[in-house]
Amino acid sequence: MKLSAIHLYVIRMPLKSPFLTHLGAVTDREGIIVEVRDEDGVSGFGEGVAFSSPWYTEETVETSLHMLTSFLIPLLEKNPLKHPEEVSTLFSSVRRNHMAKAAIETALWDLYAKRKKQSLAKLIGGTQERIPAGVVVATDSTENALKQIESYLEDGYQRFKIKINPQLDMTFLRDIRRDYPDIALMADANSAYSLKEIDRLKALDEFELLMIEQPLAHDDIIEHAILQKEIQTPVCLDESIVTFDDARKAIELGSCKIINIKIGRVGGLSEAIRIHDYCFERNISVWCGGMIEFGVSRAHNIALASLPGFSIPGDISASSRFWEQDIILPEVTVKDGWVDVPAGPGIGFEINEKRLQKVLVTKRTFVFK
Repeated sequence: MKLSAIHLYVIRMPLKSPFLTHLGAVTDREGIIVEVRDEDGVSGFGEGVAFSSPWYTEETVETSLHMLTSFLIPLLEKNPLKHPEEVSTLFSSVRRNHMAKAAIETALWDLYAKRKKQSLAKLIGGTQERIPAGVVVATDSTENALKQIESYLEDGYQRFKIKINPQLDMTFLRDIRRDYPDIALMADANSAYSLKEIDRLKALDEFELLMIEQPLAHDDIIEHAILQKEIQTPVCLDESIVTFDDARKAIELGSCKIINIKIGRVGGLSEAIRIHDYCFERNISVWCGGMIEFGVSRAHNIALASLPGFSIPGDISASSRFWEQDIILPEVTVKDGWVDVPAGPGIGFEINEKRLQKVLVTKRTFVFK
């Protein structure tokens, strides 16, 4: 994998409608597209999924750019790699900054798969030719939530995630269950609760939720274990799981019954696969979470979710869920509730260069000597 250049494209696109949580509203999405090019002119693409502000993790677009330009790309230039699995070891001297690391690592996986003339899904051991599609309903209005669910049901989505918090949970979920008693419904709290509200969380059992995602602190494992013993609803951990060891400890402590795996959050595809394999061996359910991402990250998620342990529909919706026009060709579509796993080399999608240039904020190029 002899690289000739790396291009960083900072892009920004407006969402079709605001994405609301108790932590704030996302109306415009900024992100980083990473292109790694080898000496033969073959390119691989990855995506930095940090947000513009540190509401989800401590990383932002600006901090990711700093880590990429000042540390990670120089390390890669000085230390040529033979396989993408070597990236984790190479970057181990840089603490955390997982989304910046994943942006390059996933681009290298795409490049490697293209060099091998294989689809990324098959290369990493994917067994599914299509994956079930889930969708997020992120609004503070019951009326809007019901309208969104109705629309998504028409598209065949198989699982619905509702954003909740202590000010928007019981009545909200009760109204949704009244109109849609049989849908696969889960709630995402984004750390909105504490153990002081354990009785409120127990009360959510009546809604027969598929899971409640990250109800307690974003960095907690211990108190989630206490909570899981007290409630019937399966606890799913998201923000708490940033490494393989986090997943291992959470499972050993009984902190959750389900884990949400996000490539960017755990530092790359290699670590995501390790967590999947560990959970699969222990019958712990996993699913692939979303980050309001552009098509490049969505394509990597599709490849990851083709692994056999991904039994729950992930946050892998159509490109049209968020964007008037995505930056990939073809765009991701949902057909009768399913997303096809591309069979072409690499991630199986091409970059829409015209669209990329239209939404481009800035570009930085690094030429390898």
